[in-house]
Amino acid sequence: MANTTTSKIELNVELDENRVPEKLHWTAQDGGVTNQEAKAMMLAVWDAKAKESMRIDLWTKDMPVDEMKIFFHQTLVAMSDTFLRATQDDKMSATMKDFCDYFAEKLELKK
Repeated sequence: MANTTTSKIELNVELDENRVPEKLHWTAQDGGVTNQEAKAMMLAVWDAKAKESMRIDLWTKDMPVDEMKIFFHQTLVAMSDTFLRATQDDKMSATMKDFCDYFAEKLELKK
């Protein structure tokens, strides 16, 4: 039997009286991250039994809209890279990258 290890990723969310996120911090000791502040996060996990993704999307009330647009664009680009690594589907990955370029153009993110 192979040796296994466990890696822990911790998310801490500080909420205001209306349960709106005010502060987000995350820790991933194996990645060298300790209590690092974030303004937004997206977490998706796959429920194999239900065959559906489950998501948590959070952002602090002081997350600027212009930064949220950049965050979404970078997340979409990263998802297309991950899709390629996971599926080796070059054609669909290229299509996703085209959409990312379109998204950035429409939001005037690229100069």
